[in-house]
Amino acid sequence: MIVIKEIFASGEKSTICNDVLRALPSWFGVEESIVGYVNDVKTMPFFTAYDDEKAIGFVAIKSHGDYSAEVCVMGILKEYHRKGIGKKLIDICVDYCKNEKIEFLTVKTLDESRESKSYEKTRLFYQSVGFKKLETFPLLWDENNPCLFMAKHIPHR
Repeated sequence: MIVIKEIFASGEKSTICNDVLRALPSWFGVEESIVGYVNDVKTMPFFTAYDDEKAIGFVAIKSHGDYSAEVCVMGILKEYHRKGIGKKLIDICVDYCKNEKIEFLTVKTLDESRESKSYEKTRLFYQSVGFKKLETFPLLWDENNPCLFMAKHIPHR
């Protein structure tokens, strides 16, 4: 049975993030980015999906003030894709936003102008859980990795 738990210990957050991201080279293949995420998640709200005692996925949320929060980084081991775990993690992010009175949940991902089967699945996933494509930033990361900015409105009723 899959359960999701909030993790508070910074070292545990970093370890889970590192282990999951390194198991997903089609999405997280840049060493500098992995190291950055592993460090950044230490201070963020962090939720982990477990299959028994095994950490199989996580999401870290970055707050951007009173009105928005971001899915800073999320990863689920490939063998657990398409089993509803990503949706559960996004639902946790939505609950977090509601509790904090945050109106928008955002995410940045690779734009479709750069061909990638892995990221095509990522974009379709975010659309399936209510995110809308808002804008492409061709040079935010670098010219080979155009950034797609997506957002989901969080109703507070």
